[in-house]
Amino acid sequence: MGFALLLEPSTNELLQRVDSVVEDAATALEQRQKADGHWVFALEADATISSEYIMLEHFLDQIDEALEADLAVYVRSLQGDHGGWPLFHGGEFNISASVKAYFALKLFGDPVDAPHMVRAREAILAAGGAARSNVFTLYSLALFEQVPWRAVPTMPVELMLMPRWFPANMWAFSYWSRTVIAPLLVVSALKPKARNPRRVDIRELFVTAPEAEQDYIRNPTGTRIGEAFLLLDKILKVAEPRFSKRLRKRAIDRAVDFIVERLNGEEGVGAIFPAMANTVMAFAALGQGPDHPQRALAMRAVQKLVTVDDQGRRFCQPCVSPVWDTALSLHALAEAGAGVDARATAWLRAKQVLDVKGDWAVQRPDVRPGGWAFEYDNPHYPDIDDTALIGMALDRAKDPSNDEAIQRAAEWVLGLQSANGGWGAFDADNTRYYLNHIPFADHGALLDPPTADVTARCLGFLAQIGYDATHPAVARGLDYLRREQEPDGSWFGRWGTNYVYGTWSVLSALNALQVPKDDPAVRRAVAYLLSQQRTDGGWGEDGATYFADRRGEAKASTPSQTAWALMGLMAAGATAEPAVARGVRFLVDHPREGSEWEEPWHTAVGFPRIFYLRYHGYRHVFPLWALARYRNLVRSNAGEVAYGI
Repeated sequence: MGFALLLEPSTNELLQRVDSVVEDAATALEQRQKADGHWVFALEADATISSEYIMLEHFLDQIDEALEADLAVYVRSLQGDHGGWPLFHGGEFNISASVKAYFALKLFGDPVDAPHMVRAREAILAAGGAARSNVFTLYSLALFEQVPWRAVPTMPVELMLMPRWFPANMWAFSYWSRTVIAPLLVVSALKPKARNPRRVDIRELFVTAPEAEQDYIRNPTGTRIGEAFLLLDKILKVAEPRFSKRLRKRAIDRAVDFIVERLNGEEGVGAIFPAMANTVMAFAALGQGPDHPQRALAMRAVQKLVTVDDQGRRFCQPCVSPVWDTALSLHALAEAGAGVDARATAWLRAKQVLDVKGDWAVQRPDVRPGGWAFEYDNPHYPDIDDTALIGMALDRAKDPSNDEAIQRAAEWVLGLQSANGGWGAFDADNTRYYLNHIPFADHGALLDPPTADVTARCLGFLAQIGYDATHPAVARGLDYLRREQEPDGSWFGRWGTNYVYGTWSVLSALNALQVPKDDPAVRRAVAYLLSQQRTDGGWGEDGATYFADRRGEAKASTPSQTAWALMGLMAAGATAEPAVARGVRFLVDHPREGSEWEEPWHTAVGFPRIFYLRYHGYRHVFPLWALARYRNLVRSNAGEVAYGI
C-alpha cells in the first residue's frame, strides 16, 4: 500500500488533470442539453422489456416488422455465455428473462435450430423449464395459451371494490403495483387469447407438458403466512367462477375508471411500460379496436418508449427519466462552476405538479400538491426523491423565481413523511408487509416502504434550505437513518446499486445536518467505504448484492459507483484520505469520450433481485460531479461540502 502511494502524482499534478477532465466533460454535458433547457438520457433495463414489446405486438396482431427486427438484434445481443439472459450486464442466468427472450425471438421468426436458440433452450430446460418462471411471465404465457390459467395466482378483479380497511386493497399497494395490477385484473377476469397470428408456441421449453404440470404457484417467502395465502389461492380458484356477474361487471367498470383517469396522454398509465402494455391489452380484451381513441392513445404511449442509444441500438425503455436527468445534470454542472442554467430551472418549474392530488393523497388528503414526477408528465405519481433533488438544484440557483416552487416542494415532502420517520418513493406509510407473502408478490416489490436513500435525500433538501436537526420531522428522519445503518456501517441503496449508493446518500444528509464528522455512525460509514475500494482505485458493486448472502460482490469498478463513494467520503470530511486521491485517479484515467465515461454495467435498480436499470446519464453526470467536488474542496479554505447531496 505504501509503495502504491509513493507512485501517486502530486496533488497539484492530479488537480491539473482533474481541471482538464472537468472542463472537457462539463462542456460536453452542456452540449447535450435540449433547446428547451432539459436533459434526457436513455434508460435501459434487461432484455425483458424489448421482448415484451414484441410479445405485445403479437398479442394484438399489430406487427411492425422493421422495429421487431431491431428489437430482436438487441435481445440477441444480451444473451449470456450461460445460454440464457441475465437481469443485468454480466449477470447470471434468469429463467423468466430467458423464457420471454426466447419466446419473443421465436415470435419474430428465429428458427428453433439456430445456435443461439438451441443454447437458450438447453439452459432453460436445465433450470427446470418455463414452468419455473415468475408470476408476470406466467401471466404472459397464459394469454398466449402456453400454460393454463391455473398456473397463475388468482387476483379477482373484485379487488378494485375493496375498501381501505380491507387487508388487501388497491391503496395498500405501491404506485407501480397499482398501475400494473388495475389493467391486469381486467385481463385476468376476461382471459382474452392472444391473436398470435403465426401460431407460435414454446412447448419445447417445458420439462413436463404445461397442461400436466401441477407445480406452478409457490410460496414466495417460505413462511407460514405464505402457506396460508397459498391455501387462500386454492379457495379463490374454486370460488371465483361463482362470483356474482353483476359484481364482476361493477369491478371491471371500477378498474376501467381507474385506468382512464390515469391515461396520462401519450406518457401513458403510470408512465411505466408494464402498466401501459397491460392497459393496451385490457382495452383490447374489452373489445376496443386498434382505432379506438383510448386504445390508440395507450399504444402510442408504449411506442414512444422505443429509443436509439448512443451506440445505435434500438430498444424499448421501461420508462423515461428527463426530470431526474435534468436535476442531476444541473447539480453536476453547478459543481463544475457552470452555474445553474435558467432555462433548465424554468423547465423544471413548469413540470411541478401543483393542481393534481394524486394517489398519495389517499394517505395524506390534507397535504397540498408540490412534487415532481420522474417522467415528462405523470401528475398522479410525483416522486419524493425527484422532488428533493430538484428542490436542492433550484436552491443552488439563488434565483427568487424559484422560491415558491421550493417552498411548495418542502411542504409536500414534509407532508409525505411516514410514521417511522422515513420517506418512501411515492407514498406515505405504504407498509403492509404481509402483502409480500401473497403468491402474486413473488417479485417482492409490491410495496413502497420508507428507505434510507430517499429519506437521506429529503433530509438533505430540508437541511439545505434551512431546516436543522431540532425540527421535529428532521429529528424523526435522522433517528430513522440511525436505526437503518447496517452492522458494517453502510446503508442499503433501494434505488441505486447498492450499499455504496445508500451510504453516499446518507453521509450527504448527515453532512448537511452538521452531524459531527467524528460521530460513530459517520466513522463506521467511512470505514465501510474505505474497505470496499478495489485495487484499481475504484469502487464497484454487483446487482447480486441484493441477495443477502452475496454482499460485497463486484465484477468491476464503475465510474458512477466510484463517484458515489468519493462524494460520500468527501461529505464525511475524508477528502484528504489517500483512498480519495486514488479514486479520483481512477476516474481521470478511465476511458471516456467527452462527458461519457465507459460503463456498460447496471448501477441502479427498479426492484431488487428482479429488475435492474442502467441509467445512461449516470456515466455522464456522477464522475463529473465527483471530480468537480474534489477540486473545489481541495482548493477551498473550508473544505466542507455546502449542499445536501
